[in-house]
Amino acid sequence: MGEEEAKKVEVEGSSEPETPPRSVLSEPANDMTEVMSMTPEEKVDGWKALTVVENAILARVQTEKRLSLIKAWEDSEKVKAENKAVKRMSSILSWENSKMAAIEAELKQMEEALERKKAECAEKMKNRIAIVHKEAEEKRAIVEAKRSEEILKAEEMAAKYKATGASPKKLLGIF
Repeated sequence: MGEEEAKKVEVEGSSEPETPPRSVLSEPANDMTEVMSMTPEEKVDGWKALTVVENAILARVQTEKRLSLIKAWEDSEKVKAENKAVKRMSSILSWENSKMAAIEAELKQMEEALERKKAECAEKMKNRIAIVHKEAEEKRAIVEAKRSEEILKAEEMAAKYKATGASPKKLLGIF
C-alpha cells in the first residue's frame, strides 16, 4: 500500500496535465489484455478519458437527436402548410368552376331568351310584310278594277259617240 500512496502523491504533484495514454484516447480498448497490462494510474486516467469521450459522444448523440427532431418537426410543418395550400387551391378551383357554370347557364338562358325574342320579332316582321303585301294586292286590285272600269266606260262612250255621230267634247289634250 505504501507504494500506491507514493505514486498517487507523485501523480498529484506533477506539473503535467493528466493525459490518458494514447491507446485509450484514440480508440477504445477492445482487447482485455491491453487493459490488464495497464498500470492502475493508467487505468484510472483511461477511464476518466473514456468517461469524457463517452460524455462527448452522448452530448453529440443528444444534439443529433434534437436536430433530427427539429428537422422532422420542420418537415411536418412544411407538409402541413403544403397540404393546407393544396386544400385551399382545390376549394378555390371548385368555387371558380361553380361560378363559371352558373355564369355559363345564365348566358345560355339569355341566349335562348334572345333567340325567342328574335323569333318573335321575325314573326312580327313577316306578319307586317304579309299585311303590306296584302294591302298592296288590294290596292293593285282596286287600281286594276278602276282601270278596267274606265276602259269599259271609254269603250261605251266611244260606242255612244259612234252611234250618235257626235264627237267628244274633251279631246285628250291635243288642242
